Amino acid sequence: MVTLRALVSEDAEALTRVYSGASVRYTTGQTLSLDQAHGKVREALARAAETPRAQWSWSIVREDDVIGLISVRRRSLSMGTVSYILRDDTWGHGYATEATQQVVAFAFANAGLSRLEAMHHPSNPASGRVLNKAGFTHTGTYDYTAPNGSVTKYPAYALQRT
Repeated sequence: MVTLRALVSEDAEALTRVYSGASVRYTTGQTLSLDQAHGKVREALARAAETPRAQWSWSIVREDDVIGLISVRRRSLSMGTVSYILRDDTWGHGYATEATQQVVAFAFANAGLSRLEAMHHPSNPASGRVLNKAGFTHTGTYDYTAPNGSVTKYPAYALQRT
């Protein structure tokens, strides 16, 4: 079982472990330095103080151990996007699915969102299974243009509040 809690400055060191190894293979490909992790936490705390709120970020915690990060970003009045990353040594235990289900419930009940969208790297089908288990439906692909100009088709998903 995992719990979600607001990020705190003490999470920075744990985030360097989350954003490393195989976990970053499907994101930037770069590990997160401690300074960058502190910056990520500071940014999340600043966004938490904004009105209206445009982003919510939580540490994914299992047995007092930060194993990941999950966020919802408001993209319009009624639509948001979900993103998550887990430390690679915690993959395959349902933690991402459980965290995503908790975030979906929050987004629909507390953030006033009626639609959520997400996508995943095409080489990471396990993330697609997480989204399906959390109730998302595959809707097509999104053309992601990398800084070097290459285009990759990312599987895209959506979930509508019923």
